[in-house]
Amino acid sequence: IITAVACDHHLHTPMYFFLLNLSLLDLGFISTTVPKSMHNSLWDTRDISYSGCAAQVFLVVFLLGGEYSLLTVMAYDRYVAICRPLHYGTLMDSRACVKMAAAAWASGFLNALLHTGNTFSLPLCQGNVVEQFFCEIPQILKLSCSDSYLREVGFSVASGGLGFGCFIFIMLSYVQIFTVVLRIPSEQGRHKAFSMCLPHLAVVSLFVSTGLFAYLKPPSISFPALDLMVTVLYSVLPPALNPLIYSLRNKELKDAL
Repeated sequence: IITAVACDHHLHTPMYFFLLNLSLLDLGFISTTVPKSMHNSLWDTRDISYSGCAAQVFLVVFLLGGEYSLLTVMAYDRYVAICRPLHYGTLMDSRACVKMAAAAWASGFLNALLHTGNTFSLPLCQGNVVEQFFCEIPQILKLSCSDSYLREVGFSVASGGLGFGCFIFIMLSYVQIFTVVLRIPSEQGRHKAFSMCLPHLAVVSLFVSTGLFAYLKPPSISFPALDLMVTVLYSVLPPALNPLIYSLRNKELKDAL
C-alpha cells in the first residue's frame, strides 16, 4: 500500500495520503509487539529487558494513539467527501491534510511520552512477571505498590475519555454520511458509499471497544485468557484487517498495484 500510494500519481489524493499514514502506523505497531513475541516463543523464553519493556510501552502507546487519531481524521475526510463534496477541494487541500496527519502523529507521541514516563516512575514491588505477550500498561500497573498506581489510572481514564469523545465524533460523522447516502437515487452509488464506509466503521468499533476494555476494565474481571484475547483483538487484528479492507476491496489501489 505504501509503495503503491507513493509511486502512483493517480493515488495522490487525501484519502490515499491518510491511508499511507495508516499503513505506516500499522507497520510500526505490528512490528513492535509480534516479532519479540515470536522470538520468545521460538526460543522458549519470556525475557525482556527493563529498557526494552519501556521502549515497547512507548511505541505501542505512540502508534496506538496515532492510529486512533488518524482513523478519526479519515472519518472526517469521508464526511466531507460525501456530505460536502463541493467544498472538498477547499477543506481537504494538501496543506490541511498534512496538518491533520501531523496532528495525529504528534498526539500519539505526546500521549506516549506522558504514559510511559508516568508508568515507569512507579515503584514496582509485586515481582517482574508481565502476564501478556508484550509490555502493556495495565499489566505493569499490577506490579506496582498499592495506591502508587492511581495517578496512572487517572491518566488512563482521561485518555479513555478523550478516545470516547473521538469515537462519538466518528459515529456522528457516519450518521450524517448514511443520512446522505440513503438519499442517493442510484443503487450503485449507495453500494459504493456503503462499501467504503462500513468496513472503516467496523474496524474503528472493534479497535475502540477492545482497547477501552483492556485499559479501563476493573482488576476484578482480569483473567489471563480474557486479557490475552482482548489484547489480540485491539493490537493484532486491526493492523491485519486494515490492508485487506483498504486494498483488496479497492479497485483503484488494485489497478495501481
